[in-house]
Amino acid sequence: MMIRTAAEQDLPGFLDLASQVEQWFGPMVGVPGFHDAVRAHLRASMALVAVGPGPTGPGPGPGPGLLGGLLFGAEPPAHHVHWLVVSDRARGKGVGRALMADATRRWVRGPGRIEVVTFGADHPGAAASGARVFYERLGFLPAEPAEPGPEGGSRQVFRRTVA
Repeated sequence: MMIRTAAEQDLPGFLDLASQVEQWFGPMVGVPGFHDAVRAHLRASMALVAVGPGPTGPGPGPGPGLLGGLLFGAEPPAHHVHWLVVSDRARGKGVGRALMADATRRWVRGPGRIEVVTFGADHPGAAASGARVFYERLGFLPAEPAEPGPEGGSRQVFRRTVA
């Protein structure tokens, strides 16, 4: 697996990843605002992808597609994980951890904090996705509630202090 800065040609891969998690996050693939957000992160070089061997895009023919993708924002002292998704077939294999480690190495300077909004404890995707446990294992702590997601499910801020 390799982590690299995402490029415009990775947009279809981001859409493929989004299609795998819409049951938890709500509609993204058909939402122009999501496309705009991904493109803005690509232009700002604030997007990463995890790729395996072979072609890295969805569509006909062989190739695994993207293993994962991350959209990040940094306005020190606050740093934000705007979106992190690992493909169905790569979950539990260190892809999310590798994306977070690379983003932290590239963009995070302390003192400060890294924040992410993820599922609330009562959200059906909280356990199924493993997101809350994932962030806790990376040293994030649950913080205040956040606005509900577009599908109406609860959300919570998770925060990690950076020295």
